[in-house]
Order: sequence, then C-alpha cells, then structure tokens
Amino acid sequence: MKTHSFAARLSLWLGLAVIVIFSLSGFTLYHSLATQIGVRDDAALLTRIDQIRTLLRDEDAITLIQQKPRLFANMLGNTESLLVLRFPGQPPLIVVNPGQRPIPAITPVAADQPLALSSVHHLLSDDGTPFISAAALAPTRDGNGQIEIITGRLMSDRTQTLNSYRDQIILATALAALLVAAISIWLVRRALTPLRRLAAQADAIDVRHLSQRMPEQAAAELQPLVAAFNQMLSRLERGYQQLSQVSADMAHDLRTPISTLIGQTEVALSQTRSVGDYQALLGSNYEELERLAKMIDNMLFLAKAEDASQVMDLQDIDLALLGEKLQDYFDGMAEEQSMRLEMALHGELRADPQLLQRALANLMANALRYGDRDSTVRIFNQGSTLMVENQGPALSAEQQARIFDRFWRADASRHQGSSGLGLSIVRSIMRLHQGSCEVHSEHGVNRFTLRFPY
Repeated sequence: MKTHSFAARLSLWLGLAVIVIFSLSGFTLYHSLATQIGVRDDAALLTRIDQIRTLLRDEDAITLIQQKPRLFANMLGNTESLLVLRFPGQPPLIVVNPGQRPIPAITPVAADQPLALSSVHHLLSDDGTPFISAAALAPTRDGNGQIEIITGRLMSDRTQTLNSYRDQIILATALAALLVAAISIWLVRRALTPLRRLAAQADAIDVRHLSQRMPEQAAAELQPLVAAFNQMLSRLERGYQQLSQVSADMAHDLRTPISTLIGQTEVALSQTRSVGDYQALLGSNYEELERLAKMIDNMLFLAKAEDASQVMDLQDIDLALLGEKLQDYFDGMAEEQSMRLEMALHGELRADPQLLQRALANLMANALRYGDRDSTVRIFNQGSTLMVENQGPALSAEQQARIFDRFWRADASRHQGSSGLGLSIVRSIMRLHQGSCEVHSEHGVNRFTLRFPY
C-alpha cells in the first residue's frame, strides 16, 4: 500500500489549515466591510432626502424644479440613481431615472418624522445587483401641501468593490496556502535530516555489528526513539547470543546420544551377536532415545511456557496437599541418593496447578541430583514465596547469574545426563505468573526461591 511522505502530509494539513484560517478571516472582514459600506450607502441616501427636504423649504423651489429639472439630475451625480418628486396622487414634478427602472412602491416617511436607517428598503435587480430606495414627505414653504420624495440607487459600484475585495481574499488565501505548503515541505525535510541520518546508521547495523549503538546526542524529540532503539538492539544482541549458545548446546546434547546410538549399532552390526547382546543393545538404545524424547518434551514445554498468549488456569492451591504429592513422587529418588526430604508447605497459593507442580518438581529434581549424599532437601514457604534448599557444592556468582539460562550447566555436571532445560522452564513458568525466581548460595547451602505476586 502506497503511503504519502510525512512532509507531504504535513504540508497538505498546514495548507488546509491556512485556507480555513484565511477563509474565516476573509469572510469576517468581507462581511464587516459589506456591512460598513451598506450603512454608509444607506446614510448617503437618507442625506439626499434631507437635502431635498431642506431645499423644498425655499418658496422658489417648486418653480426651480419645474424650470430646471436637469439641475436635480446633476445633483445625483451618476446614471444609477433614481429621483422622483411629486404631489401625492398627481403626476410627477420631476423624474430622474436614467436606467428606466420601475419606481418602487414604498410608503413614505411622514414629514414630521425623522429619517432612520430602517427607512431604507433593499431589493435586488434582475441581474442580482442590490438596489436601495427610500421615500419621505416634505412640506412646502407656500403651504400648498406636501411633496413626496422617492429616491434610490443601484449599488453597482458597491458590488464591484466587494467582488474585487472577495477576489483579493481568495487570491491571498491561495497564495498563502501554497507558500506555507512550500515552506513547510522545506522545513520538514530539513527537520527530518537527523532522522534520515539515524535511519542510515540503523541500516548499517547487521548481525555482525549488533554491539553497535545509535548515538544518544540527538534532538530532544528523537532521544526517546534512540533510547528505545538501543534497548531493542541490546535485547537482540542478548537474544542472538543466547540463541547461538542454545544452538551450540543443543547440537552438543543431541550429538552425544545420537553418536552413541550410531556407534553401538555399528559395533553390533559388525559381526553376528547373541540374542542377549542384541537385547542389551536395544536396552541401551532405549535409554538414549528416552533421553532424547525427554529433551524434546522439555523444549516443547519451554516453548509453550514462554508463549505470552497462553491462558493459565489460576486456582487456589492447597500447598500442603501439593507437598504430599511431590514427596510421594520423589521419595524413591531421595532414597537412591541417600538423601532426605523435609516438606513444610502450608496455606494456599493462587497459581496454575500443573505449572506450579512442574516448577517445584524441577527444583526438587535438581536439588536431589546435585545435593550432597546423606543431606536434607527442604521445601518450605513464607506466604506466596516458595523455597527449595539443599546442601551441596557452592555456586559461584557467574553460575548463579546463568543458572536459569537454557542448556546452561556447570562443566562438572555434564556427566549427570541433565538436559539443562529444567531451570529454564522454572523461570518461564514464573514469568507467566508475573513472578520471579532467584538462587542464593552460601556456606554450602543452595536455596532456590520462587516469588509469586498473588
């Protein structure tokens, strides 16, 4: 799926923002200007009526109107104005109507009433141009009645002014949007230069250079990204090293029984053997195959235990009852090692029963396998903290740090036939429970501790 660049998207959004802001500002200014011009034009129309009212107070005004009508036409100043003077119900004394527009039928303002902006009537011509008009009565000086004054004006100049102003706003908005978009593209690309530099440095990191880290002297906005990326590299490096070690250990552990099987089979096939010899060979091969099967089962269980999506069956477990089951199971192994089991589990613990039993069983098997003869293996708890303790060779700091790693075993223990996965399974089970496991070795006593959060 094709995606647009960050610079293009940001420029587009900034351009749209400028268009919206300028449009709102332009609309506000346009509306304000149109209102002000409209008020000015309405006031000018009313001023014209006031001027004619003043003129009609002169006793010679009627004669002047009749003799020199063009004088009033010249007073209007343009061909878009309208002026009608007449006695109500009689023919007009004067009609100035260059545009030949219909005379609006509006009610005049009484002679003794002042003119107000509300006296102005607003219409639209056939072509949509605004037309304003007003009418008023004015008394004559000779007292022969009142003259009706009707005046109006087609606002073509106002329309042209507002249209020109509108076009300028649209042009300014478009130019501003284009300018902001162009500047933002340049600024974003310039601002993303450190990010492109980091991308190039990250691209140079491969399996052979996992120890390389991104420089932390980056922009403040990029420092969290750099820190997270470096942490990811650390995890990848550690995981790759562990995977390499696991692969080497797995190859070693698989090669030994397979080599044994091949060697024994070759020897058996080199000459005819008795039935007893073949039975002994099959028994030996069975032991090696059983060891391989156990190793594979442990690896599958470990993979399942490390699956974060696995749903556990959490239950309230009676620790005393669980301790009895484990003691019954390991009594025979303890007797073979001339060792004793001391079980002191009590109370309840919320955990997955099968996983908890597997973790404790692995710790007990480990304690019996590597403990001193004629010693005691103690299994006890303090609330949700379970401990398995044996007496045996002290573990060094390095051994304590790596003892829960996959396939890791002390050199002296390789002859014991362990797969090196038991304690790794324990750690994975504790992680599933959001708990922890640790080992402490001091004065010939090795204590494994399981801490549950529940």
